[in-house]
Amino acid sequence: MILRRMLSLATVAAVVAVSACDKQEKSSDLRHWTTDMAFRVSTEPMPPIARTKIRYKVVVRDKESGQPIEKGEGRIFATSRDGLNTWDALLPGDEPGAYYGELNYLTAGDWAIAIQFRRDSLSRLERIDWMQGVRRPPQPNGT
Repeated sequence: MILRRMLSLATVAAVVAVSACDKQEKSSDLRHWTTDMAFRVSTEPMPPIARTKIRYKVVVRDKESGQPIEKGEGRIFATSRDGLNTWDALLPGDEPGAYYGELNYLTAGDWAIAIQFRRDSLSRLERIDWMQGVRRPPQPNGT
């Protein structure tokens, strides 16, 4: 009876540990901070694929209070090593503090990406930058 109970508890603990690891591994959100704001950036699909519309979700919060910034204005843009550019406005979504934009990468490889954002039309623009690898699209023969 005691052995059965210990095995049962060990099984529950293992399931909880595995599910906790799964949640951490699945989160591919990027986190960035400026002087006043905290950003959480995610893409669909992840990793981005060239010649496909990539939807960016950017959740913006006040850095100190954690409150969502709902009246913000911003844009997302990217440049490839070859000098190709893509950009889009960040438009508000249904979730408080969430903004969406789409980029279409013409080539695979490394792209320099940036977001410029401000709380409202009277605030100064703040910027975050990062590098993003973009995968090539699947070939017709499956390679």
